[in-house]
Amino acid sequence: MYWITGLFNSLAFAAILFVLAAGFSLIFGLLRVANLTHGAFFMLGGYLATSAIGLGFFPAVLAAALGCALLGGAVQHLLVQRLAGKELAQVLATLGLSFIIADQCLLIWGGDPISVSAPTYLQGAARLGFFAFPIYRLFLIVAAAVIAIGLWLLVERTTLGARIRAAVDDREMARAVGVPVTRLFTAVFCLGSALAGAGGALAAPIMSVYPGLDIEMLPLALLVVIIGGIGSLAGSLIGSVLIGIIYTFGQMLLPDLSYVILFLPMVLVLAVRPEGLLGRASA
Repeated sequence: MYWITGLFNSLAFAAILFVLAAGFSLIFGLLRVANLTHGAFFMLGGYLATSAIGLGFFPAVLAAALGCALLGGAVQHLLVQRLAGKELAQVLATLGLSFIIADQCLLIWGGDPISVSAPTYLQGAARLGFFAFPIYRLFLIVAAAVIAIGLWLLVERTTLGARIRAAVDDREMARAVGVPVTRLFTAVFCLGSALAGAGGALAAPIMSVYPGLDIEMLPLALLVVIIGGIGSLAGSLIGSVLIGIIYTFGQMLLPDLSYVILFLPMVLVLAVRPEGLLGRASA
C-alpha cells in the first residue's frame, strides 16, 4: 500500500513536471534559448488561475494558459528575438525578467500561499482495488498523457510540426525553402509559455501557489530536459517520470537528501549519453 501510493503520487508529480518541461524542451529545442522565465510563467499561471477561478476551474486553466502565451509571445518578440545569437545575453535577460515577474506576482497577490479547489467532480478519492487515491491526482496523470499525445500529433503529424522539425534540423535551409522561421519561433515560444502557465494552474490544487514556486520548479524542468534530451518530447516524458519517482520517494525516505539525490541520475546519464537519453548528438 505504502509503495503503491508513493508510485501514484510520483506519477501525479511527474505529470506536472512533464507539462512544464515539455514547453521548455520545445523552446530550447527550436530556438536554442534557455528560457529562464519558464519557472516564472509556471508560477504566474497558478496565480492567474486563482484570480480567474470564479469562471470555473477549466476556464481558469485556459485563461492562465492564454495569459502566459501572450506574455511569452511578447517576451520572444521584444526581448529574445532582439538578442538572437547572443546566448549569454538571452540567459541573463530571461533570468532578470523572471525576477521582475516574481516581484510583480508578490506585489499583486501577496506573500501568502493561495490554494485553489479542484472541481467538485474531481474531489474525493477513487477506489483502485485495495487502496484509494485522490481523483484529482489521477486526472493529472490522464491530462498529462492527453497533452503528450496531442504534442506528439502536432509535431509528427501536422504541417506546423514538419516546419518545426525542419527548423530544428537546419534553420537556414528551412528559411531557404520558404518556412517562416521567425513567426514559427514566436508560435513555439507562445506554445511553450502556454504549457508552463497551464502546468501552474493544474498544479495549484495540490501544490498551492506561493512566492518561490518558480525557483523550486525551474531546476526540476531543467533536470528533466537534460536527462531526456533537448527537443525530445518522449525524452521529457521519460525524464519527468524518472525525476518524479526519485523526488517523491526521496521526500518519503530521505527528506534531508531528497534534493541532492535528484542530480545523481543527471550525472549518470550525462556520463553515458551527453546528449540525454533520447537526444541527438550534435553534428
